[in-house]
Amino acid sequence: MADDKQQDMGPPPATDYWHLWTDEHGVSHQQKCSLDAFHPHSVGSAAPQWNDEQKRSEATVVFTVQPAGWVGDWHENPAPQWIVPLSGRWFVESMDGTRIEMGPGELSLGEDQNCVADAEGRKGHRSGTVGDEPAHLMTIQLHVPPVGKPGHLR
Repeated sequence: MADDKQQDMGPPPATDYWHLWTDEHGVSHQQKCSLDAFHPHSVGSAAPQWNDEQKRSEATVVFTVQPAGWVGDWHENPAPQWIVPLSGRWFVESMDGTRIEMGPGELSLGEDQNCVADAEGRKGHRSGTVGDEPAHLMTIQLHVPPVGKPGHLR
């Protein structure tokens, strides 16, 4: 029997996420991107797994529960942050009119700092719950400056 550590893991995977970012004119957009720098790595005596390690930085983890019907009117993310729905569904609408709905296990990188309000008073993004259940979210606020370029985490 082959050693589990020697198993063929196949080609490296990719994990998709939605990147909310601000262009040079201060308008927020969303683009589907992929984490695609996975490499095999073992932790202790465990069999190898695929890891895509991000740059080390300070971070703050915040868990939120948005009640059913909750809407956060136009605002920017307080810092570049990963948002991970744990249960329920929520949406993010960017200034360009794109609206993305996400559920458990989907990822969003909120990096819409430095937006400029448009003629309709929209600045950053709107977000809120979808359906009649609360949305439980985990956010990981990164204490780094925003990059303003979609998919820069490759």
